[in-house]
Amino acid sequence: MKSEKISEAVVRRLPVYLRYLNDLNKREVSTVSSQELGLKLDLNPAQIRKDLAYFGDFGRKGIGYDVSYLIEKIRHILNLDQQINAVLVGAGNLGHALSNYNLYLRENIKIVAVFDENPKKVGSRISSLTVQSMDEISDTIKSQNIRIGIITVPDVEAQNVADKLITAGIEAILNFAPTILKAPANIRIHAADFTTDLLSLAYYLDNGKDDSADDGEHKDK
Repeated sequence: MKSEKISEAVVRRLPVYLRYLNDLNKREVSTVSSQELGLKLDLNPAQIRKDLAYFGDFGRKGIGYDVSYLIEKIRHILNLDQQINAVLVGAGNLGHALSNYNLYLRENIKIVAVFDENPKKVGSRISSLTVQSMDEISDTIKSQNIRIGIITVPDVEAQNVADKLITAGIEAILNFAPTILKAPANIRIHAADFTTDLLSLAYYLDNGKDDSADDGEHKDK
């Protein structure tokens, strides 16, 4: 791997490559070129080659990439060759959905514990997990070697939950609450903001058409 810092954009594209490669593997496709990847993923083939070259020389000129080998390498790069345990805080509707989706995850990131501060929810079941009290969060994170926290609580509670997760030893957080969290520099936080994405998408319903026309993508007949 090159010593230079890998950009977040590159890291975010790796799971996209992995997902499509897994699909090819299921269809028993043995090799794939960057041109084929670019066509299917709507990405520049040169960008794909550059992304992968940050981590090693995985392709062969005139042949492309060995699908199984590249899957193995990307999984290793993403630390998916080991099980990574995650904890979810917030047993509401979204928390239920994410916990149930846990059953269908094919990679080695697993939600192994769910917490909520509402006494009425504590002890209830979500899929195979029992909702636990927030009082147990620190001991559970340590005993189960949980490294990722997922926050699905209201925005007013999110920072307090994040603080508890970090104190307990969480290394990274996926935040679904519509608020910006403060954390030490060594804690990685990714925000999953449905509202912002939806509102920004609405902008393109009309403005996007004008932009495309200006770019020459849609011309009058």
